[in-house]
Amino acid sequence: MFGGNMQGMMKKVQKMQKEMQKMQEDLKTRTVEATVGGGVLTIVMNGEKKVESVHIDPSIIDPEDVDMLEDLVVAAVNEANQKVDDMMAQEMGKITGGMKLPGMF
Repeated sequence: MFGGNMQGMMKKVQKMQKEMQKMQEDLKTRTVEATVGGGVLTIVMNGEKKVESVHIDPSIIDPEDVDMLEDLVVAAVNEANQKVDDMMAQEMGKITGGMKLPGMF
């Protein structure tokens, strides 16, 4: 009886692994957008956490206040990273049924 359960469990694990690999490939092509500062700075990031584009409204570029622009870039990157993490967690939840797996995202 134990052997049958183990075999069934292994099949489920293998299916889950295939689904996770497919999801990871799919997420590489998906993007998230983070906008900060009331819309003056936008970053688009893909599922691999690589920044694909940055848009900065020229009105906020002030050579006398570089710190503000740097802070906005940091905030946008951090927000985009969080959105990618949330997207991954949501997709993983679909595969695992909400079960937390150690070492996964």
